[in-house]
Amino acid sequence: MSDTTAGHTPVLLPQVLAALNIRASGTYLDATFGRGGHAGAILQNLIANGRLVCLDRDPAAIAEAKSRFASDPRAAFFLAPFSSLADCADQVERGLKFDGILFDLGVSSPQLDDAARGFSFTQDGPLDMRMSGDSGMTAADVVNGAPLNELVRIFREYGEERQAPRIARAIVKDRESQPFERTLQLAEMIARVARSQERHKHPATRVFQALRIHVNRELAELEAGLDAALARLAPGGRLAAISFHSLEDRMVKQFMRRHSLADPMYAGLPDIPAHARPTLRLVGKAIQADANEISRNPRARSARLRVAERTTEGIAA
Repeated sequence: MSDTTAGHTPVLLPQVLAALNIRASGTYLDATFGRGGHAGAILQNLIANGRLVCLDRDPAAIAEAKSRFASDPRAAFFLAPFSSLADCADQVERGLKFDGILFDLGVSSPQLDDAARGFSFTQDGPLDMRMSGDSGMTAADVVNGAPLNELVRIFREYGEERQAPRIARAIVKDRESQPFERTLQLAEMIARVARSQERHKHPATRVFQALRIHVNRELAELEAGLDAALARLAPGGRLAAISFHSLEDRMVKQFMRRHSLADPMYAGLPDIPAHARPTLRLVGKAIQADANEISRNPRARSARLRVAERTTEGIAA
């Protein structure tokens, strides 16, 4: 199989396969199927009694999964967010543990490239940004309905946007005469009132990121997913997470570091009880794409892969 599937290039593919330390008869979870680049490569490394469980909250992604792999008895697919990880695993087998779990975070290339999904500030489309299809609030709902202080908080907290107050004030002023309904309508307004602080980055980049994270509750889902993943990793199992911005990467880094240390309540004691011992072991440093991959796939530029291995201590089976 090529590492490019239906125009989608999976990021850090060889590094992910090495990070998961795949056993041919093992059981693995791809928590973000996307368009199946990583999942397809994992399946290629499994024999008949290997298993792969895939999650995605995007109906289009699960439709792609079923069209490609529905006849493969090794694979199971669920339309579900990270917070449903344990429930989905139990539907395959009660108490199922995994030898490896992969999170490929953020918005996928097909979502970005489809103007109708509303994620892109360079293509005109409805101001939507919902990963899960037609349910829940849209980005337009937030932009047109949230009070000024809430918009400032969203842009600062989820976009790390320094010009959040200026942009939020402009939104509140403009929406009085005409609601924001289209992506380019919002992006062009932001470009008029705020200059990008980073070369080659559109002024609307951070606001669009913030809206997407808020609409999809991405950080809350990631927190729930990491906790569930730790509980479902078999001893020696690997947790691998690819992030594309600092908020996600910080959460993953802090989670792995926190669980790689003993409970500080027992610091300095000669005998630390099992429940207070580290439950993860960090595996190497963060991995980034090399120049060759970035030249082939510019979206890999910001990707960062972190890996940890489940110990035999801590959380009860």
